[in-house]
Amino acid sequence: MKKKVLVGMSGGVDSTVTSILLQKEGYEVEGVYMKLHHKPGYHEENFTKAQRVGEYLGVKVHFLDLSEEFNDQVYDYFVKSYKDGRTPNPCVMCNRNIKFGKMVEFADSIGADHVATGHYIKCDGEFIYMAEDPNKDQSYFLCEVKKEVLPRLIFPLGTWVKDDVKAYAANIDVLKDFATQKESAEICFVENTYDEVLAKHMNIDMPGETVDTEGNVVGTHKGYMHYTIGKRRGFFVNGAHEPHFVLDINAEKNQIVVGTKEKLEEHEFEIKQINLFKELTEFNCMVKVRYRTTAVPCHVKIEGDRAKVVLDEPVFGLAKGQIAAFYEDDKLIGGGVIC
Repeated sequence: MKKKVLVGMSGGVDSTVTSILLQKEGYEVEGVYMKLHHKPGYHEENFTKAQRVGEYLGVKVHFLDLSEEFNDQVYDYFVKSYKDGRTPNPCVMCNRNIKFGKMVEFADSIGADHVATGHYIKCDGEFIYMAEDPNKDQSYFLCEVKKEVLPRLIFPLGTWVKDDVKAYAANIDVLKDFATQKESAEICFVENTYDEVLAKHMNIDMPGETVDTEGNVVGTHKGYMHYTIGKRRGFFVNGAHEPHFVLDINAEKNQIVVGTKEKLEEHEFEIKQINLFKELTEFNCMVKVRYRTTAVPCHVKIEGDRAKVVLDEPVFGLAKGQIAAFYEDDKLIGGGVIC
């Protein structure tokens, strides 16, 4: 008897090629298009594409409205984080709670054995691994996924390079106009800038004080929500002769703390919301503190619901609210939220 797999279909090239590959492997494929937000016209266009793929493959494509859950667990978290002076990672929370949370629950309801997406990662049922294509690897964004769902996950594109996926898609009739379409945005509900999203919910233009690390007022800024850690423009520092960077954000006082680049250097930090794919309390590994950064060696010690991470070499621009992802070579072993 064929194993049934539920594929998250976005109407894009990656999820479509994923569906085709799984069907060729002998899986009974069903698709699901997940409505996550309310961007006008977005879902009508993409669900139509997903339906075309379903018709081409002869498979059913479900429409699943998860906009309420997405709003509560991803969008509101994004807005509140910036309001509190933190830097969120909504994609990580979406993967944990929605794509590999609610989608897995839906898979249960239709009797699907597995769940698949077009993510560029590998999974052996026990751990997640970096993709073969280093430029597309998305393992960082899955470090908070619940351990118990890993045995059910399939990622056919983990061994593919993006250019090969595009070339494969160009030879399939239903994908002729998909293969050249624009890549989807990193954060699906952000049309242009974060500021535009935040401005819908609060006043982000609140001029305030720029202070140094001793608390001395050294200039002005246009409102703390315009800044993230490491930013070097958009604020004024009196008499500065060298570049200054945002070191910290004080939301309560509407202040940003600034300093020279060397003051961005961090040698240790703490994390919360720890999620590990194996039982560990103290260990050495590699850590990535942002998606587009190089992993550095570190020592991790867990105490209660937090862990201390001591770095073998410093990182710059460490931001509260961002994600620390832990690796052993190319194996993802978990992560946590920087605090």
